[in-house]
Amino acid sequence: MKFLAEPRSGSYQGITSSRNRYGQYVRSRATPVQPRTPYQTAVRTRQATSAAAWRSLTALQREAWAALGALMVRTDPLGQSYTLTGLQAFASVNNNLAAAGDSRITDAPALEEPATMLTVTPSITAAAFTVAYTPTPLDASERALVCAGPPRSAGRGFEGDYRLIVVTAAAAASPANIFSAWSARFGAPTVGSRVFVSIQRYIAGFVSAPLNTSALVTA
Repeated sequence: MKFLAEPRSGSYQGITSSRNRYGQYVRSRATPVQPRTPYQTAVRTRQATSAAAWRSLTALQREAWAALGALMVRTDPLGQSYTLTGLQAFASVNNNLAAAGDSRITDAPALEEPATMLTVTPSITAAAFTVAYTPTPLDASERALVCAGPPRSAGRGFEGDYRLIVVTAAAAASPANIFSAWSARFGAPTVGSRVFVSIQRYIAGFVSAPLNTSALVTA
């Protein structure tokens, strides 16, 4: 139900407040499904590892991460900007490092702000799935995190379930071939369905804003 009032987000008792392209709305609170897939478990393990590692840092290390967090600006679901705490900055950088297969760190690094990809063009058939992007090739210090969702109906216009599919090599050239990795996650592509793709540039634990698009699966 559409709702006209002060900006709000989250749940209280049996009501959840949120927003979409049409404005704020409220709905009945739903209990989330917990499938506990291997991929979901891996994400939770990364987060738990970061939280445990934070407790072992020195006071000076935590202060340095707090200073870094104050520079890391994010936007909440209501479009309002905020900065990260030291713990959030530590978890963000180290979770990105772990997802990319890099070693975790304890000392706060200098802030990196990768630029958003200029273009992304997925091409998917029943037997192939590639994601072209620019700029290409990436710089020697950069990689691309390619995320995608499961197959959806052709008329769908939004994806809320992106999952990391491929991390490209440093200085990788376009296009990225993600057919095998995507199919292992979601099965063979279904002709006529729509698949959403999101790509980010990655540098040493920092990621750019995502660039999102979609494509129909062709024969």
